[in-house]
Amino acid sequence: MHPFRVAVEAEDMIALEALLADNVVFRSPVAFAPYPGKPITAAILRGVTRVFEDFRYVREIEDAGGRDHAFQFEATVDGKQVAGCDFLHFDEDGKIDEFTVMVRPLSAAKALAEAMAAQYPRIQAEAAEQVQRETADAGAEQR
Repeated sequence: MHPFRVAVEAEDMIALEALLADNVVFRSPVAFAPYPGKPITAAILRGVTRVFEDFRYVREIEDAGGRDHAFQFEATVDGKQVAGCDFLHFDEDGKIDEFTVMVRPLSAAKALAEAMAAQYPRIQAEAAEQVQRETADAGAEQR
């Protein structure tokens, strides 16, 4: 089983965040614009764990080179059954640099969009806090 899947299924956000490249780009199933960077991607993933119920992966597909993976999942959001897929690309260092999510059916995508919209202020605050910590840490290292 891939370390990404292990981290997600264990709800181990520390391990999951460690798999993200600093320049990761997250593409949401319900937002047009991509979300660039580790802080916002990690915050979105934490938000998703708060809205998905009964989350489980049902299939894992890997390309022969090992840098592209698809993880098919099922979950519930606000009583709606969701089927989806996480498409991941890994950089040369084994970090996730592209993270794209697709979900179906439309009723579940709408429920997910509403649930994530309710989470968005918290997601933004968490991402901003992480950026501030990283900036402070970088400043401390330079001194």
